[in-house]
Amino acid sequence: MDDGMDGLYGIGRSRDVDKVAIVGAAGTVGSAFAFAAMIEGLAPQLVLIDMNEQRVEGEVMDLQHAAAFAPPLRIVKGSVADCAGADIVAVSAGVAQKPGETRLQLASRNVEIMRSLIPQIAEAAPDAILLMVSNPVDVLTMAALKFSGFPEQRVVGAGTVLDSMRFRVLIGRHCNVNPRNVHAYIVGEHGDSETPVWSSANIAGVTISEYCTVCDRCPGQEELRSIFLQVRNAAYEIIARKGYTNYAIATGMVALVRNILRDEKAIMTVSRKLNGEYGVRDVCLSLPCVVGRGGAERFIGTGLSEDEAEAFRQSAAVVAQTAKECGL
Repeated sequence: MDDGMDGLYGIGRSRDVDKVAIVGAAGTVGSAFAFAAMIEGLAPQLVLIDMNEQRVEGEVMDLQHAAAFAPPLRIVKGSVADCAGADIVAVSAGVAQKPGETRLQLASRNVEIMRSLIPQIAEAAPDAILLMVSNPVDVLTMAALKFSGFPEQRVVGAGTVLDSMRFRVLIGRHCNVNPRNVHAYIVGEHGDSETPVWSSANIAGVTISEYCTVCDRCPGQEELRSIFLQVRNAAYEIIARKGYTNYAIATGMVALVRNILRDEKAIMTVSRKLNGEYGVRDVCLSLPCVVGRGGAERFIGTGLSEDEAEAFRQSAAVVAQTAKECGL
């Protein structure tokens, strides 16, 4: 491991502290995650890894300077071998999504990258939890599961964590309530076939249909459809304007890693292998899941309506077909 400048600020290099490695740390998502993790004080040790060594070295130097204003932590540049001892390895490496390109169109190129990269990570950090962030995240979570040989709960895709948060934000904005009081999920693929779960969406325990009877901004079917379309198309809209998305997903990664390291047992819509849920097997998709020190520990029942369950199965078919075309 190359420390570059002295990456240590305020703590000793003790192995009894949490360590997070970021593979793809020089990219827009990986670097944003590293910055957010530093500000959060997420883990005492951050290792930044990227093929672009000059760029990642610059990121490390910049973060080391900023670390003086953050909770004590150690930030260093490393190689894949330096994933050794990491509690979590976050993978944001891969080809970026271009304007007008779907996430699934990225699949074959990024699967080939993972075919080489994931076994190296697994060898270096056999006890780590793999957090997959690169797109298409569901297909790449399947690839990571296959190429690592890890138990399925230790291969976690970021899935629809961000989509679900966007969903809550837009519902809260429409109903003029804090999004923290909105409980609603997007399930299935992180992509065009994702499914909104309106049947269990609620505000402070009151279902959307019930809330509408007392709300002066009652959404009709057209408004509900508009909210979902804004969620589904959000990444396309952002990419069309700035070329990429990074801040929101980086913040979602922080929440995921925090929940794992602190064993918070939070419910998040992460992507992991399905084992018969709603009739789907051997595909990685998002459903509400308990996230803790064991990773994506278990799915919980969401009570999908019949129509939602059918849409979920159709989403699974889309991801399964893409995975098959990529040789998974």
